[in-house]
Amino acid sequence: SGSSDPYCVVKVDNEVVARTATVWKSLNPFWGEEYTLLLPRGFHSLTIYVLDEDTIGQDDVIGKVSLSRQQLSAEPRGVDSWLSLAPANPDQEVQGEIHLDLQVPERGHPRVLRCRLIQARDLAPRDPSGTSDPFARVSCCGHTLETAVIKKTRFPHWDEVLEFELPEEELGAAVLSVEVWDWDIVGKNDFLGRVEFPLDTLCTGPTRGWFQLLPFPSTAEDHGGQLGALRLAVRLVEDTVLPSHHYQPLIQLLTEPILCPGQPPEGTALAVLEEVISGESRQDVATKLVKIFLGQGLAVPLLDYLTTRELARTTDPNTLFRSNSLASKSMEQFMKVVGLPYLHEVLKPVVNRIFEERKYVELDPSKVELSRGRRISFKGSLSEAQVRDSSLELLKGYLGDIVDAIVGSVDKCPLSMRVAFKQLRRRVEERFPLAQHEEVRYFSISGFLFLRFFAPAVLTPKLFRLREQHAEPRTGRTLLLLAK
Repeated sequence: SGSSDPYCVVKVDNEVVARTATVWKSLNPFWGEEYTLLLPRGFHSLTIYVLDEDTIGQDDVIGKVSLSRQQLSAEPRGVDSWLSLAPANPDQEVQGEIHLDLQVPERGHPRVLRCRLIQARDLAPRDPSGTSDPFARVSCCGHTLETAVIKKTRFPHWDEVLEFELPEEELGAAVLSVEVWDWDIVGKNDFLGRVEFPLDTLCTGPTRGWFQLLPFPSTAEDHGGQLGALRLAVRLVEDTVLPSHHYQPLIQLLTEPILCPGQPPEGTALAVLEEVISGESRQDVATKLVKIFLGQGLAVPLLDYLTTRELARTTDPNTLFRSNSLASKSMEQFMKVVGLPYLHEVLKPVVNRIFEERKYVELDPSKVELSRGRRISFKGSLSEAQVRDSSLELLKGYLGDIVDAIVGSVDKCPLSMRVAFKQLRRRVEERFPLAQHEEVRYFSISGFLFLRFFAPAVLTPKLFRLREQHAEPRTGRTLLLLAK
């Protein structure tokens, strides 16, 4: 059909840790999915595979992006860019670990590197039988030795010792390379993975343990984006989490302006935090603040404090809460945490019906496809006006059901959300008391409740866990028009 049904699989080393939804019939898919992964300290790489889902047969691998731990650690603010896809042949992907015991005696002439290859596990299958015939090839200082071949296994046990004489003048820059290969009686041997050790690190003491097998250095840059590109935002954060009592002074500092409102607001920790955070980190700060204050039972007073400060800075009521300020982001995060079950109860029945009915809806004359509106009848295809009228009736029906569900859900709305909005309305009335600004008190609430809560959930139900999959293009267009 000239398109694909792409989805992504996220792997940490060899383990699949996440899978996105499939975006149907698209060469320019948008996922917008976010994952927080708890990684082992010794992980080596993060790889994202882009695949094309097929209803018959095996899914096709379109390409991959691989980021090493070193690459991620070198970018404290994270990687956020378009990255070219590199080819990924599932039969050539490296996996597994090797168990080694490496020793270099402190004295002796010549010094001898003693490399004991104990075993390997979870190697990639390279033979039709689903196994491999693995052997290890060890290279050091221009010399190469090999172990025996262990037939038909992905878990070989060698327990062999290979020794290398080390010339003193080469110890500084020399590297020990251990490669694992699949032996083939006909044709070339298949590469299974490798691991390297600088000799100067081995000379300081014995090295023993399981080591992750790695591929040969990537040549992704040579393919020039021919397979497409993937937009990623990835950030590696290494946190040391202390027992909770260590954080009490910080929590007291943050909650002080809420618990002791009499002091000048400008010198408080919250006020300083609001001034110094950058736009890109505002979402993170708001998320963490809401979690902290929810834990202290002070989320609603926090929102009151932040919105009051923003009101004081606002002169034009038409711009109120329109920016992505700390107050706006905190209210948005608060609604997501507190109001998600409420959102599901209100919107899920209508959203499910839209997905199931898959009606063709279009109001833009330049985008109307008359063939989509064809009916099996004696009248043949519908005219543009008929498609538009039919679409309008469908949209009004869906929208009426959504609005009725929202208006009729007052008793189901979480009490803390209702209290937060009641306080917000009172603060807006105090700031803009004139009769000409009477509607501002309602706009300020609807701006949050509709523009930042209900409308985004209608637009992308998957991101609010209303659906397991993203909408296919026809349903996605209906949701977009409804959200607008």
